[in-house]
Amino acid sequence: MQKSDQASGMKRSGMNCCQAVLCAFAEELNTDPAALKALGAGFGAGMGTAGATCGALCGAQMVCGMLGKPASRQIYREFEQKCGATVCGDLKGVGTGKMLCSCDDCVRNAAEIAEKVVSPMG
Repeated sequence: MQKSDQASGMKRSGMNCCQAVLCAFAEELNTDPAALKALGAGFGAGMGTAGATCGALCGAQMVCGMLGKPASRQIYREFEQKCGATVCGDLKGVGTGKMLCSCDDCVRNAAEIAEKVVSPMG
């Protein structure tokens, strides 16, 4: 199963966006999912639950950094291109009423980007 599918399922099961991306990579990170869930707890609803940087994007950045594949600019640009923004409030259409990307799609895209970056071919 692709990481994007795993992360999307974890999001639907109640995790926030960051937790879902992190926990999809628990095996590769060799880290207990409970620890990853705790790490990502403050990144739901945008960093700091303040509608700031998308939690899924934060999770992808954390995964790549933890695996020694820092590619923050690449991840940021690809996420912005796929989703239309990087800020949770903008993605959800706060203030404009126009949603650019759903949480499920943000999670799916972030996990897909992270998987590409950390893969041997990435």
